[in-house]
Amino acid sequence: MAMNYLAHLYLSQSTVESRVGNLLGDFSKGVDSASLPANVRAGLQNHRLVDRFTDQHPQVRNLKKLMSPERRRFAGVILDLAFDHFLIKHWHRFHSSAFETVCHDYYESLRAGQYLMPRTMQQVTLRVANEHWFGSYQTLHGVGYALDRIAQRIRFANQFQGSIKDLNQHQDQIEAVFLVFFEELIAHVQHRALET
Repeated sequence: MAMNYLAHLYLSQSTVESRVGNLLGDFSKGVDSASLPANVRAGLQNHRLVDRFTDQHPQVRNLKKLMSPERRRFAGVILDLAFDHFLIKHWHRFHSSAFETVCHDYYESLRAGQYLMPRTMQQVTLRVANEHWFGSYQTLHGVGYALDRIAQRIRFANQFQGSIKDLNQHQDQIEAVFLVFFEELIAHVQHRALET
């Protein structure tokens, strides 16, 4: 249940096919990747590269241990949205164009790429674009609201609700790790160059 859609879009190429592929990793169950257009498939491979690097990163693993025991199984989701928040907060460090301009471009790509997506992905990405999800990630309050909405959709009993408490408690550590980790992730993606 990865949720760092903004980071995946940031790490994609600036084409509709790449952006679709870079989000497809979260919706690829049952998808025959061999049948995908080459640029979408390369984006999907890039998505998986990003997820592997993130999951194996020692500082990210340490952050997961900071989450309260009742929410630790969802630590990856919490950090995904937190990382998207800190990417927006420090956008000027990572991108030369304004966040709002790039965000609008991402939304347009998600709308234009609907024909390349499985049905579930179509439904979610249209909501992302039409409800301007990334704008709500600009504040930790918005992240907390998004996390609580995710908690409501989980089909088993859980204590995920209220996970903004964990974020508020550890936000300085999460932010510090993000700034180091994301630079390393960008370098890793550029070095592997799966989409070029």
